[in-house]
Amino acid sequence: MLRSIQRHPLRPGACLVVLALAACEGRNRSEEARESAAATDTAMAPAVPNDTAAGNEQLSDANIVALLDEANMADSAAGAAAVAKATSKGVKDFARLMMSEHHALRKAGQQLAKQLKVTPELPGSDPLKPLAEGEMKTLESTPKGPEFDRAYIEQEVAVHKAVLDLANKAHDQADNEQLKALIEKAKPVIQKHLDQAEALQDKLGEATT
Repeated sequence: MLRSIQRHPLRPGACLVVLALAACEGRNRSEEARESAAATDTAMAPAVPNDTAAGNEQLSDANIVALLDEANMADSAAGAAAVAKATSKGVKDFARLMMSEHHALRKAGQQLAKQLKVTPELPGSDPLKPLAEGEMKTLESTPKGPEFDRAYIEQEVAVHKAVLDLANKAHDQADNEQLKALIEKAKPVIQKHLDQAEALQDKLGEATT
């Protein structure tokens, strides 16, 4: 004769213990999953660069003279490269203007530095050097044609925005009033160049390189 199997239901107190243990285990697994996901997101997230030293660095008159000279020299050189490779008449005319007006700005800065007996000295962190080098690298590597025209103008928009920001900072930090006045005269010229470059960019479209 088969013996009947008796079921022993869990007491209410035991049920609560089991449910509590299950809930704790579920929370632990959820927390582990969240921590793992957070660690993965942190590892995959792009590094956010800190402000450059140049952005926080107080500029002396010697620094300002050196940076403005560098900016004018670089844009004159980029203009010369663009005149040789550009195919659009508007871009060629713009490049010639960059050569002419940045050469004039550079000459005025050099004359003032000589008059004030200020020896140009670049700051510890040069914000313009990577921009100038990047522009020339782009101009040298992009073949002649419409794509070159777009690439040159795109670079000029970026460079003139940076130079205009630098001019505003330099004007605020310059000690010599004559240097402040020179920067004040240069700023509308830089703004004009930026406006012209942006107008050409709208016309040509953005570069794909």
